[in-house]
Amino acid sequence: MPEMGNTTPSNSSTASTRTVLLLFRVLTFVFLLIALILIATLKQTDDDTAVQVKFSDFYAYRYMISTIIIGFAYNLLQMAFSIFTVVSGNRVLSGDGGRLFDFFGDKIISYFMISGSAAGFGLTIELGRGVPSNSFTDKANASASLLLIGFLFTAIASTFTSFALPKKAN
Repeated sequence: MPEMGNTTPSNSSTASTRTVLLLFRVLTFVFLLIALILIATLKQTDDDTAVQVKFSDFYAYRYMISTIIIGFAYNLLQMAFSIFTVVSGNRVLSGDGGRLFDFFGDKIISYFMISGSAAGFGLTIELGRGVPSNSFTDKANASASLLLIGFLFTAIASTFTSFALPKKAN
């Protein structure tokens, strides 16, 4: 009986894993892009004093936008690597070093993103104490929420990259 192609169960599962990993990278990209747009356009004018308040007036929001930008840049790089891998079947960074870069990069960036999200949530709660909800805090909260979702997708991607780590014999 002739073979129907080179698709073995392990090749098929590897290709599907690469595709799922690319999907998580694209979803992270989308959520971080929206979070970046929301926080970068965050400003409000105080009705009483006519003073304009922007995200850059608060250290926690500046930290949050920094984590979004760094996560966005890392994810953009990983998306390019993933697209190349899915299309060509070869890794850009071959060998154990590439797999370790993916794994530790995902871990470090995901923890960085969760800290930015926590900083944004914390400040938003503090700003909202005793004050009715307003568009400034609502947009900041939405941006922190999207950053949190980006963290979740990156954390899940790190689980997939951990499966590719080299196995050490004892």
